[in-house]
Amino acid sequence: MALIKSISGIRGTIGGQSGEALTPLDVVKFSAAYGSWMKAKTGKTSIVIGHDARPSGDMVSRLVAATLQGLGIDVIDLGLSTTPTVEMTVTEEQAGGGIIITASHNPVQWNALKLLNDKGEFISGDEGAEVLKIAEEESFQFAEVKKLGEYSQREDAIEKHIEKILALPLVDVEAIKKRNFTIAVDAVNSTGGIAVPQLLNALGVKNVEKFFCEPNGLFPHNPEPLPEHLTHICNEISNGRFDLGIVVDPDVDRLALISDNGEPFGEEYTLVAVADYVLKQNGGGNTVSNLSSSRALKDVTVKRGGTYEAAAVGEVNVVDKMKETNAIIGGEGNGGIIYPELHYGRDALVGIALFLTHLAKFGKSAAMLRSTYPNYYISKNKIELTPEIDVDRVLDEIRQRYAKQPVNTIDGVKIEFDEEWVHLRKSNTEPIIRIYSESASKATAEHLANKIISDIKEVISTKIEE
Repeated sequence: MALIKSISGIRGTIGGQSGEALTPLDVVKFSAAYGSWMKAKTGKTSIVIGHDARPSGDMVSRLVAATLQGLGIDVIDLGLSTTPTVEMTVTEEQAGGGIIITASHNPVQWNALKLLNDKGEFISGDEGAEVLKIAEEESFQFAEVKKLGEYSQREDAIEKHIEKILALPLVDVEAIKKRNFTIAVDAVNSTGGIAVPQLLNALGVKNVEKFFCEPNGLFPHNPEPLPEHLTHICNEISNGRFDLGIVVDPDVDRLALISDNGEPFGEEYTLVAVADYVLKQNGGGNTVSNLSSSRALKDVTVKRGGTYEAAAVGEVNVVDKMKETNAIIGGEGNGGIIYPELHYGRDALVGIALFLTHLAKFGKSAAMLRSTYPNYYISKNKIELTPEIDVDRVLDEIRQRYAKQPVNTIDGVKIEFDEEWVHLRKSNTEPIIRIYSESASKATAEHLANKIISDIKEVISTKIEE
């Protein structure tokens, strides 16, 4: 059982003891704290909610809605929806905020409350701390019976989201139609099974084969769209019947692509390819990704005459840096694309539309498009944490060991080498230390990661012995 309170919201496993997992009591407490904070912060009295298809989603959603109504807040419920759709609906409804009920890429036993501000963006770390303080003190006041909030449902939110994507100047529906793509979709049996086929139909893609698109929340494989979890769709595409494979995570804010040869396009290269298209069409511009993302984005940005900046991991940090640098596109190397012309949030749907336009105009295969970009390899690893591990001490010890190298400590520890880097940090969403390393060589990246993992284990064992 686990309950994690972080910049990414309130996340935990379903079942168990209150305070140790995401139980109904915890859902009510944190929903009440957030609703109280929102009313005081904005003076508004409406909140948009939506959930992915995992089995606990409906239960948690009803608890959230009833709690908010109990505070005198009107609830606009999108039902089965996507994270970016909820984000966009907050501004459309001029609501005070939003709660997305999803544990994103976590396994089925997890769920979470992702908290939005009145701009449809994730609340900041400081704002999150305020919400947690209200929850800890249970300093919320519920409404009298005549002042309870109202409850309404919207069934057209995904449709409106898609309409706004199609209206973007850089989305060329006619070019996509002319290519007559045949596309395979893996939506891990969540809400992408609703949204992605609907989007492809609107883009004029008539040949779509759906795998795991029944929104029943029964994930057929690990829902994080990493290459090792996508063997089924890769095998299907390797038979030569498809131009592209599209994979999304349960809440549709991450996009992974499979080339026509059955090989993963590379989750890091989803953002790289879409950014390259946007930069080309705009005659350059600035970009942002997080510290754990590939340097390939910097390469294509500089090539197009723009400036690249790195942000701390976390969507809110990337968005802040994008606003600061006036970036025209950004995101995270996990397949998260943020296109401000639509909204400031990771959005797999707009990523699909922009990528298909790019591929259509490129005129050749997805595999050939991938070959036009710098070829880096990222080794992604993790170490499970136990209560006796002092992560901050471990990271500081590693920083000291590599003090002769350029080190960035704005988010964990990122160590730069001549042509490589390694980034280690405590996860916001799981009880683990993530260790990412990048090189032009797979062997070098993995060797570097293994060396750092060995160092970490040595530090941990030494501290335990002490």
